[in-house]
Amino acid sequence: MIAPANGRTAVVAVGGHALIVSPERTSIDDQYAAAQTTARHLVDLLASGWRVVLTHGSGPQVGFVLRRSELTIHELPPISMHYASADVQGAVGYMFVMALQNALAARAVHEQVACVITRVLVDASDPAFARPSKPIGTPMPRSQAQEIAARYGWEVREDSDHGWRRVVASPRPVEIVDLEPIRLLSRAGYAVVACGGGGIPVRRAADGSLAGVEAVIDKDLASALLAIELRADLFVIVTSVPQVAVDFGRPRQRFLARMTVSEATRYAADGHFGAGSMGPKIHAALQYVEATGRTSLITDVEHLRRAVAGQAGTAIVPDSDGGDGGSDEHPDANGDGGDV
Repeated sequence: MIAPANGRTAVVAVGGHALIVSPERTSIDDQYAAAQTTARHLVDLLASGWRVVLTHGSGPQVGFVLRRSELTIHELPPISMHYASADVQGAVGYMFVMALQNALAARAVHEQVACVITRVLVDASDPAFARPSKPIGTPMPRSQAQEIAARYGWEVREDSDHGWRRVVASPRPVEIVDLEPIRLLSRAGYAVVACGGGGIPVRRAADGSLAGVEAVIDKDLASALLAIELRADLFVIVTSVPQVAVDFGRPRQRFLARMTVSEATRYAADGHFGAGSMGPKIHAALQYVEATGRTSLITDVEHLRRAVAGQAGTAIVPDSDGGDGGSDEHPDANGDGGDV
């Protein structure tokens, strides 16, 4: 059981795909309806006394912004990655602020909601900049990709059989630049939406000034850093599955209610968690637990409240707390589900 709330702070990270429930439901109205579903579950935590800082992914939404930019590239210069991130932070933040505020009012919970457009510092010497690997935007024929790359200084690469795509760096987050506004609003009793899409990537020049960079930051790593810097009491990663599994899809498949840091590290090294799905979430959860000695949870939004009560989800705990609790409570769970 997670310790009683009493004003304790939980950072809850939801994926960008939480707003895209199916390929046929990508409109703004569809995404807002999905945000409302998430908000109703978050209000359960707020009503029980938790302070909640909500972070969210933005992979699909940034893709939409970039696609609109590509469609008008013959008339308008392309939008930069950091501006696309800022664009989506505002739009998705607005969705969650509206959904949360309305859900709170429906439950007669007297709490205000605020969105903080969040900049996240990255190291300009991060090796990721020398090896851009994150595909973004729409696949293109090779000739078109190379022409646009030459014109705008993009790096492009063949993306499997889908065509050529732009690739950008995905550096590690170093510092939450806008930490203090987030902290002050949370302490003042606001539910806060922050660090959307991993934050707007910025670098610091020798004179201390900040500038946006062409990169994307992993949402879960940025959320873990925010939880650490806020000294949050709990870090929750909300994904598409209720629990984490090992040996997924094999006869020995097992769903886990609890893992220690050592166990999770060993399972990751043995290849149980996909690099494009559960792997980054495990890595982010480990980062938080190792830095704070507190618990991180991985679950889906429907089981969020029960996971915080210790009745669902997968808890990752310090080695001193014991672990490796197997469970068949959610036999339909996909242990390698992922979102961005």
